[in-house]
Amino acid sequence: MFSGIVEEMAVVRAIEREGGNVHFTLSCSFVDELKIDQSVSHNGVCLTVVKISGDEYVVTAMKETLEKSNLGLLHVGDAVNVERSMLMNGRLDGHIVQGHVDGTAVCTAMQDADGSTYFTFEYDFDAGMASRGYFTVDKGSVTVNGVSLTVCNPTRSSFEVAIIPYTRANTNFRDIKVGTVVNIEFDILGKYIARLQQLQQ
Repeated sequence: MFSGIVEEMAVVRAIEREGGNVHFTLSCSFVDELKIDQSVSHNGVCLTVVKISGDEYVVTAMKETLEKSNLGLLHVGDAVNVERSMLMNGRLDGHIVQGHVDGTAVCTAMQDADGSTYFTFEYDFDAGMASRGYFTVDKGSVTVNGVSLTVCNPTRSSFEVAIIPYTRANTNFRDIKVGTVVNIEFDILGKYIARLQQLQQ
């Protein structure tokens, strides 16, 4: 379980393919605090630490994860938003994020907002998925590349988020431009409510 408050950006040091799996080697400042089997969010995707060596660690993504996320698009040198699992004795500064990415979206527009920036993202609308809570609502929460954000101006297949300068400088939003593919996770509360309504019908 995560909060969507990115700790820092890890750098991809190596990518190794093995069958349908891909092993990512990354480095960040807290490698010496990691443990084997620990869960870490990478661009919003919960992955397990399988190896630690010096100031680098390795996580493995399977085929389904690669198909549903943007991890398969990573290259050596890319910056990845990382967050360790949430401590239960602290404040929940973002929102409840599972690390189970629902799919990807594409940045279709960027607009300056007097120092901050509005990003518009579009995703493939699926009526069946929407009926199960996979959608955005105005002023609701959404996770983009692991970042907890507030939704603005949602449509059936798009939404906007407003990014302040601090967030843009300290996450890989700094690298996002029109055409960039990002990971999205819809709010788990909406999924539970939609499921409850289905069971009551």
